[in-house]
Amino acid sequence: MSQHFLLSAAARTLSLRDIMRMSDEDAHARLVAIRFAANNSEPFCPHCGVLKVYTLTETPIRWKCSGCRRKFSVTSGTLFHSRKLPIREYLSVIALFTGGVKGVAALRMARDMNINPKSAFVLLHKLREAMASMIDDGTELQGEVEIDGAYFGKGPKQANRKADRFDRRAGIVRQVVAVARERMGRTMAWVVGKESDAVPMIRQKVASGATVHADESAAWNILHASYPMKRVNHSVEFKAEDGACTNQAESYFSRLRRSEFGIHHRISGHRLQAYADECAWREDNRRVSNGMQWKWIISAALSSPKSPVWSGYWHRSAA
Repeated sequence: MSQHFLLSAAARTLSLRDIMRMSDEDAHARLVAIRFAANNSEPFCPHCGVLKVYTLTETPIRWKCSGCRRKFSVTSGTLFHSRKLPIREYLSVIALFTGGVKGVAALRMARDMNINPKSAFVLLHKLREAMASMIDDGTELQGEVEIDGAYFGKGPKQANRKADRFDRRAGIVRQVVAVARERMGRTMAWVVGKESDAVPMIRQKVASGATVHADESAAWNILHASYPMKRVNHSVEFKAEDGACTNQAESYFSRLRRSEFGIHHRISGHRLQAYADECAWREDNRRVSNGMQWKWIISAALSSPKSPVWSGYWHRSAA
């Protein structure tokens, strides 16, 4: 039996110990190298793109553009804009977040890093926003694509007395996470009211000519008009004789359910899409080393603009 990737040395290329031993200057230099990698790690103006900038005698380090004359720091205009924590702590948070293969709860992060739970909550959601930006690169899913849907959400707690209990399946509004997973490729997920509501998203993101694998749900019958389909009846078998199966889609749902029940305990509601995107990214990069995942998440966060949702979240009424 082959060794699981997470048990191999190739999975461990990043150590939290090494990050915590960094000086403030080393941590800043590491972030500069990642953000300005396109210019050989040399700072350039993020506002106008001019390469000639002046280093100001300020702490923390800032630069001034020779073109537009605007000042900027390594985190200006990014998801980390107006940061409060030292850079080394941001790098450590991202390392801990990367190491949680099923996710990391904000309360645990707050305890591990001794930061305010509100700060941890917002920071982790910013990282999930960065993950989502890496999933949808504008291209369509190709080749063999598996689609499926699963219900998420919990009903009210049962009453103590049996006579007062009710059928929990009745009257409970649950959300569906629909997924389209390209074999040996990307995973895309959407939160919808019912499986059939995901059909327009699937038609938009799955390329014409791709072979779509689906289960026996009637919600997918309409897709026969748009794609060559292969169907598997899960009440009979997990894989049909013609090769039809949705095992990789089910693998994604397994990760998301373990994240819900083992890490977060409640991911339903209006934030479910963020957790669905996080698990999609983790599933796609499950055989990538933690060091490379760490670098990719930082790069995506530094390439993303200020978050319209999470910027100043605790200073206003949340929607």
